[in-house]
Amino acid sequence: MRDTLLFDLDGTLIDSIPLIVASFRHTLQTHLGEAPSDAALVRGIGTPLRTQLGLYSSDPEVVERLFWTYKAHNEAHHDADVRAFDGVAEGLEALRRAGRRLGVVTSKSRAMALRGLAVTGLAEHFELVVALEDSTAHKPDPTPLLHALERMGQPVERAVYVGDSPHDLLAGRRAGVVTAAAAWGPFDHDTLRAEAPDLWLDAPTQLLRLLEV
Repeated sequence: MRDTLLFDLDGTLIDSIPLIVASFRHTLQTHLGEAPSDAALVRGIGTPLRTQLGLYSSDPEVVERLFWTYKAHNEAHHDADVRAFDGVAEGLEALRRAGRRLGVVTSKSRAMALRGLAVTGLAEHFELVVALEDSTAHKPDPTPLLHALERMGQPVERAVYVGDSPHDLLAGRRAGVVTAAAAWGPFDHDTLRAEAPDLWLDAPTQLLRLLEV
């Protein structure tokens, strides 16, 4: 039985994508004078923030300035602009009642990941959060997932990773866990299907399908 369920955070559990895009747009317009399309801005979601900002400058000093501008804008608007996707809280509660162990694996900083879970009322469902600071390698590398399973005392054969980005699905496949595509995130279906997820979830109301794997 796959009784250990790991979840990505942004775009999977919490609807923070509009805030992320707005923070990127504000940052790039402030420092570079323009910003690309929304589709281009979301392509790195699921990887660390500095990695994403590195797509716009190869100068480490510029990337640091971008980072702090993004961070200030995101934190200022965070609590008002993020929410849990409809059906997520109910799905997580049902999974817990069914005896599943739940964790979060995200490339977000620990402080902001915990803040997002608290603001949306989801924190109580998870026994651990593996965040940016918990490993030196990040998605699509499998290290954060393996670290979470090690801390939970669970083998990969008993785990599922649910994520909305190709980086999530690739990390899960590399870790050797079952992968589930959260198709309500910002990535188009073709991008997700290219990573050959083991399970396809069209909406948060389908989270109970995780009981079948």
